[in-house]
Amino acid sequence: MITIRPSRPEDGPRAVDIWRQAVDATHHFLQPEDRAALDALVSSFLPQAPLWLAVDAQDHPLAFMLIDNGHMEALFVDPAARGQGLGAELVRHGLSLHAEMSTDVNEQNAQAVGFYEKMGFRRTGRSAVDGQGRPYPLIHLKYGSA
Repeated sequence: MITIRPSRPEDGPRAVDIWRQAVDATHHFLQPEDRAALDALVSSFLPQAPLWLAVDAQDHPLAFMLIDNGHMEALFVDPAARGQGLGAELVRHGLSLHAEMSTDVNEQNAQAVGFYEKMGFRRTGRSAVDGQGRPYPLIHLKYGSA
């Protein structure tokens, strides 16, 4: 049984671990130096961020989502738990809080783009670089009347 709950301070290390494993499994397009820089950035803020967690019956986090002002900043699933509907469950939870939630996804991560479009998100634009100005284009998406 999966439960969605807010993160607690002790969940920080596990969230970083999920992020690292998920990025290593899905973001093969990242250059090693960019992957290292992102790791340092994420490790510094993620443990304190207000996350929504998908946890198993033993309260062990398997996936997380970060929403800021109706914008989903992050959605990551432990690769060992992929395909179980955790990402979709977290997105549905986010949409229950923010009916017209938006997000950005790396253009090179075609599987993620397809996931969001299947969930009902529509493309609203594109940026040639990511949020840190690196050459990883982003697709801007919004749920609802995009």
